[in-house]
Amino acid sequence: MPVEDAPEDDEVRQTYNFAPGNHGLVYRADVPDRGAGGGSHGRREGAGEGNQNQEEELDDVEPLKETRYKLQAMKWGLVPFWTKRNPDYASVLRTINARDDSLAQSGGMWNTMKQKKRCIVVAQGFYEWLKKNGGKEKVPHFTKRKDGQLMCFAGLWDCVQYEGSEEKHYTYTIITTDSNKQLSFLHDRMPVILENGSDALWTWLDPNRTEWSKELQSLLKPFEGELECYPVSKEVGKVGNNSPSFIIPVASTENKHNIANFFGNAKKDMAEKEEKKEIEEAETEVSKKGVKIKHDGQESRKTVEQSGTENNAPLPLPTPPSATARSKRAHETGDDDDVPSAKAAKLENRNAPSSSAGSPEKKSGRKTRSGISNGTKGSPVKTGDKPQKITNFFNQ
Repeated sequence: MPVEDAPEDDEVRQTYNFAPGNHGLVYRADVPDRGAGGGSHGRREGAGEGNQNQEEELDDVEPLKETRYKLQAMKWGLVPFWTKRNPDYASVLRTINARDDSLAQSGGMWNTMKQKKRCIVVAQGFYEWLKKNGGKEKVPHFTKRKDGQLMCFAGLWDCVQYEGSEEKHYTYTIITTDSNKQLSFLHDRMPVILENGSDALWTWLDPNRTEWSKELQSLLKPFEGELECYPVSKEVGKVGNNSPSFIIPVASTENKHNIANFFGNAKKDMAEKEEKKEIEEAETEVSKKGVKIKHDGQESRKTVEQSGTENNAPLPLPTPPSATARSKRAHETGDDDDVPSAKAAKLENRNAPSSSAGSPEKKSGRKTRSGISNGTKGSPVKTGDKPQKITNFFNQ
């Protein structure tokens, strides 16, 4: 939709909990404050205060040659142009909505506005409260277009200057009609929603239509498109509250206030805390024993189950031997024997004869004991296993 003028961002209340008295965004034809079609507001001599039926137009109506449209910040809760003093909040609440059937009547409070001051109120959606238990419980629901587009509510606007003040106040009201079938469970009334960019919308905004007609009245009907309506947080009921979660369904996984999400997240947090505690305790225990843990960037972190009498803890899988690795053995004698490289070294049972080529067994009257086996029957060393690093165990 074309826009010739728009307010600054700070002039419009951007909130998830919009209340009467806040300044919202209004789209209208760029016409004088007295309304479309020329003329001016006037009263016959002796007209009573606030008697809008006594107004008369003093100038002739001239059609606009070129129509321009603008976005404007206006206060929700229409204050008619004939008002002399700033109304209280209770009075403003009575004019936040205008019923479509009241516009069908001639004269009345909305007579001038419906002919010359029609507008569109732009919003993402609206709240309505579902009454339960005879009205004792009220559950807020948020309604929006299913296609995700912004809503265009049919509205009326006006401009007023209070006595003794030069400041102009722009206000608006939203027109309501019967609820459609989709929202009839929620309330018997709903805002008049015009389709974005439709002929109906442009007909409603046309400033050259300065006479109320059946065509204009026919536009005020229940919305025929698809809407999405769902319960939301009850915190939206307090005007001072404001949060993006207000337009998120209560049952949604995105809603932190969802009771299922609350317990699910609590369980997840508890598991993470327990895991962190176990790691800290293991590190503390190792630190007390004075063992310095070094991580080899090339070593494998996988483990294998070992059965034995000394320890049933899983040990790391043997890493591929390197050409420079060496295996050391401690002998009961103080002799230093040549030890084959780790690439060719194999652990064998002490009672099994050695047949490794290039590694002749040294004949001696004394028996030797491996530095990595205590020789107990309950923990035999399997043939083919390679020597392990003791640090590998603590690394797990």
